[in-house]
Amino acid sequence: MEFNDIDPIGQEEEPRRHFRSHRLRRGVYILPSACTVANMLCGYYAILATLDGKITDFDNAACAVGVAYVFDALDGRIARMMHTESAFGREFDSLADVVSFGLAPAFLAYAWGVRAIAAANAPEALHLTQTGWLIGFFFVACCAWRLARFNIQGMAPGGNRYFVGLPTPAAAGVIAATVHFFHGRPIEDVRASFAWLGLLVVLGVLMSSTLRFFSFKDIPLKRRQPSPAVILFALLLGAVVYFSHATLLLITAAYMLHGPVMQLVRTVRHRLASRPA
Repeated sequence: MEFNDIDPIGQEEEPRRHFRSHRLRRGVYILPSACTVANMLCGYYAILATLDGKITDFDNAACAVGVAYVFDALDGRIARMMHTESAFGREFDSLADVVSFGLAPAFLAYAWGVRAIAAANAPEALHLTQTGWLIGFFFVACCAWRLARFNIQGMAPGGNRYFVGLPTPAAAGVIAATVHFFHGRPIEDVRASFAWLGLLVVLGVLMSSTLRFFSFKDIPLKRRQPSPAVILFALLLGAVVYFSHATLLLITAAYMLHGPVMQLVRTVRHRLASRPA
């Protein structure tokens, strides 16, 4: 009796392995996109909560922007770890960022910082309202500009250590953290409202600028970290959980300011080095 060299069981198992591998790859591609959809959903919820106009809704909208930042960080990290980066995913992520870190913060900034004064029929309400929606549009336009430039130019030359311009999630984080710091209570003073709008202008300019900001993408998460770094991260996480109002504002403000401060330090060093001995 002769036996065929081809194993029928092996022939049946090969398509099954191929099918399982195909499903796994499809799942890997779906996971980053699911995080992007969750990011967009948080931005959409933030807009709806802002339209309600209640104090608790303002705070919930600010928290939703913060959660959107978490999903935005996860989708890119997962795509890089699984080697599933694609042009479609990059464009989809940018469109979601326009909603979550452009439109949602602009709506929140206007409703929280301008609408309450306009509703009180203050003498300055008309000019404040017109200035408010114009600056809000400026913020959204700078956000879209920043994202389009990043899709074309990418990171700063020399690696993934620096972003060019303030990242849009960081700019949105400043707005959300400020609203969260005041527990959602809207601004009721005209001078404070104009100062708030001035901050939006600064954020828009920083997003459009060529200043460098740390990306923290060069941190080797897969390697062992020193004990002090782990302890510091644990303390920071605890501060965010138990003292979120002050901690988040300090973190976002420090990140916003470190770019201009670093540029000032580099300029001073360059001028001192260029002086003749």
